[in-house]
Amino acid sequence: MTDIIPLSELRDQIDAIDSQILQLINKRASCAMEVARTKISEGETGTFYRPDREANVLRRIKELNPGPLSDDTSARFFREIMSSCLALEKPLEVAYLGPAGTFTQQATFKHFGHAVKSMPVASIYEIFTEVEKQHCQFGVVPVENSTGGVVAHTFDRFITSSLKICGEVEYKVHHNLMGHAKKLADVTEVFSHQQSLAQCRHWLDAHLPGVACTAVSSNAEAARLVAGTSNKMAIAGEAAAQLYDLNILESNIEDESNNTTRFIIIGQQEPESTGDDKTSLLISTGNRAGALQEIIAPFAKYGISMSHIESRPSKQGLWDYVFFIDINGHKNDENVSKALELLKLKVNVLNVLGSYPKAVI
Repeated sequence: MTDIIPLSELRDQIDAIDSQILQLINKRASCAMEVARTKISEGETGTFYRPDREANVLRRIKELNPGPLSDDTSARFFREIMSSCLALEKPLEVAYLGPAGTFTQQATFKHFGHAVKSMPVASIYEIFTEVEKQHCQFGVVPVENSTGGVVAHTFDRFITSSLKICGEVEYKVHHNLMGHAKKLADVTEVFSHQQSLAQCRHWLDAHLPGVACTAVSSNAEAARLVAGTSNKMAIAGEAAAQLYDLNILESNIEDESNNTTRFIIIGQQEPESTGDDKTSLLISTGNRAGALQEIIAPFAKYGISMSHIESRPSKQGLWDYVFFIDINGHKNDENVSKALELLKLKVNVLNVLGSYPKAVI
């Protein structure tokens, strides 16, 4: 039988390990500051954030992780260390769909860490504008939900924008009914974003039949609106409940337990290949027979998998559409490069919106 180690000894070991961890974290921070000085001396003036470098670091951490912490937990821990170190080099400013407490802000923190300066913006259109005008280095916008489909405003904005997609983050969405009502029978109205109301429709019909549901600009705005009321409730995430001091009456009321939203990072950067990337394309063919088949053929020829295809009105003419396509691989990968060269011959417009690392955590 293994001897039980006294609690006092275990606590002494933890204290000693904590001291070592603290020294190593600060040693890493010092190296990061030296990296910044080297980059500046070489004439680099832009953002020091490198999506490809950070993705490779996090993947390496997950590969090296011996446990008992999970791979994702270990990666999230290092994500925050890297975020704080980068803030010492040069703080990042990132625009997100506000106000504070939205799922978009939580996705921002998941991708960049909490040391980033997050800037709330009123609309997806304005997020693009803020980055285009270089008021911030990056923006985070929703692009699709696993149950609610695509976010049309994001796709449409790419038709006129020169910004690139620099990365992606997937955020598992849990909806909660929050406010100050003590029981469901007291609830007189529910506020939330229209997509969240749709994602909780079955639950609302079953538990709050006949109760008015009002769509507002965001879940966080819904939480703010009900903060001063007694019987009106909001559907939002835990962060909004904490921010506006609301009680969660019912948790995880989304109709689909795997409800996940994919967000993309927009900016001026073009990441290098990491070996596990995605490329997003905007393609215009004109309204002619067989156009879609001609788009798909080059990818099939070079064995490239398409993970998403979406059509949107081009706004250039009646019944004229553009296609948004995600493929596996980086534009500089040999097979992808060959497929894109062949595709150029078959379409009117081919715009590579970005090649970027697939979501890591």
